[in-house]
Amino acid sequence: MSGDRRTDRIRAALWGENPTVLRRLESGFAVIGDVQFLPGYSVLLADELSVQRLSDLPRAKRLSFLSGMDQLGEAVEWACRRLDTGFRRVDLEILGNTDPFLHAHVWPRFEWEPVEQAGKPVWLYPRDRGSDERFRLGSQHDVLRDAIGSELDRLGTVA
Repeated sequence: MSGDRRTDRIRAALWGENPTVLRRLESGFAVIGDVQFLPGYSVLLADELSVQRLSDLPRAKRLSFLSGMDQLGEAVEWACRRLDTGFRRVDLEILGNTDPFLHAHVWPRFEWEPVEQAGKPVWLYPRDRGSDERFRLGSQHDVLRDAIGSELDRLGTVA
């Protein structure tokens, strides 16, 4: 594949060249986020290149995508609950304001988050969190990756 997997995430996943893929689900690809300031952040990528929004899918595929989002959310919840006693909940979002392909964000939320951020959407965190090297996905997240993948396997969600 030519180019950067971050600029063509779905094609890279389809070709088996996206290293963030945790598992292939019926409705797309479960991937761990490039940024981990909230450890366990994951994304469900639709597996059709031309799909930009949920309403682009036929009803059955729409429901499958939403089910996949739920499954990834549950896997992140169980993994984070097991690995961090400060785990509180999971936020699920389909936004689509930046990337022109259908995807769903799965954000774990924790008791240790700053008070001024805890009750707000993740998008209101300071913007520098996304570019801070301390939070970049790396080998330090292997245990977390394995835990989420194992939960997806346990839930029987892998295609």
